[in-house]
Amino acid sequence: MDRRQLIIGFGALVGIGAGLSACGKGEAAAPLKVGSQRGGTKAVLIASGALEGVPYRIEWSEFPAAQPLLEALGAGAVDLGEAGDAPFLFAYASGAKIKAVQAGRSGGRSTAILVPKDSSIRAPADLKGKKIATGRGSIGHYLLLRVIEKARLSATDVEVVFLSPGDAKAAFTAGSIDAWVTWGSYVALARLHDSARVLADGEGYLSGNGYEAASVKAILTKRPQIEDFLRRLAKARRWAAQNPDAFAAVLSKETGLSLDIARWTVSNYKAVPVPIDETSVAEARSLLDHFRAAGAIKSELDPAGAFDASFNAAIA
Repeated sequence: MDRRQLIIGFGALVGIGAGLSACGKGEAAAPLKVGSQRGGTKAVLIASGALEGVPYRIEWSEFPAAQPLLEALGAGAVDLGEAGDAPFLFAYASGAKIKAVQAGRSGGRSTAILVPKDSSIRAPADLKGKKIATGRGSIGHYLLLRVIEKARLSATDVEVVFLSPGDAKAAFTAGSIDAWVTWGSYVALARLHDSARVLADGEGYLSGNGYEAASVKAILTKRPQIEDFLRRLAKARRWAAQNPDAFAAVLSKETGLSLDIARWTVSNYKAVPVPIDETSVAEARSLLDHFRAAGAIKSELDPAGAFDASFNAAIA
């Protein structure tokens, strides 16, 4: 069967079968509900062909950003979904019953602070008193905090406006905000189509960690499906890193992005699978400390409980 035949579209079922042999009858009948951000998990699995022969059903839901995906995950509307380390940990610290079950590391260049091409803002210190849009608890929010901290500014020295990526793009294009902190294809769109300048990117500021997160309930009830899905995802990630042009071509078709935008996105985001370990926990503590210092979160919850390393074998 051609892998394209497996793709039914948004909210559809992918693959058929009675279920994994390790599952009981009830678990086999229940689909694995997976959330994906635009150009994320779904796109890389489709492009790589890693879904071929999947022995259970998958229901896809697509989200514009990590925050709504994580809200759906915490509410049980999806079982599994990918997010950067900042939004994942922000959601966990806010009480979401979720755990990271697979890690990937990509570097920080795909997240950036953008300003209009003719802006008078030339250095991070120039952000003082400016209106800056990003998503609450997003990787963009975290990058902004790190950059202004290095520039010896406090969180109260800038006016942060929390907007969805679509709304932020419209505000940026209209000139109603002074800067926009965003990621992935949104950076590519702003740079290549709107001639936006990159004031700073995440290189040297961000770990580049991203996590496939699962609800606690799904871990308990759908472990065999999750393990199989994570093996396929790790395989797909390695394929994408080794075949950027092929991935960009499929990404363009699946998302409607132009090929130049897809190529830029792929070249700046290569999430290589890595194990969840003590380094993950240490980096998570540091990240949450920055959010706390800025007053963005109040929770003192230890992020050690946010990670489940029992799925590490799936990256082999």
